[in-house]
Amino acid sequence: MQKPAMPPQRAAGRLTTWLTTIVASGALAQLRGKPRQSHLSLDEQFNEEQDRSLADSLGDNRPNPEDQCVGLELHGFFMRFLSELLPSLQQVIQRRCLDGLTIGEAARALEVPVATAKTRLCRHARS
Repeated sequence: MQKPAMPPQRAAGRLTTWLTTIVASGALAQLRGKPRQSHLSLDEQFNEEQDRSLADSLGDNRPNPEDQCVGLELHGFFMRFLSELLPSLQQVIQRRCLDGLTIGEAARALEVPVATAKTRLCRHARS
């Protein structure tokens, strides 16, 4: 008597398993043949000329969320304080502190003598 034929789903399953094993074995054989990548210590220096390690170059220099929040809060206090000053003082402080101009550049932008811009800043510092 003849054996009953194998159902097609079961035959396909065996073929898939067989192909998967062949592919996995081939991939492992290729990986075994490649030289391994060297591992770098994060504490080692790049070279003798530099005093920096790999960990130093990977650091994130951006401000953390807490520092950003504090900065925004301080900026809000500063802007509220600035709005309470006389307009002439506001202009000099805005150019000097917020815009980052020198006293001379702020004086030129406001079209006043440098001595006047300095006097306004000093008057603000005393009050």
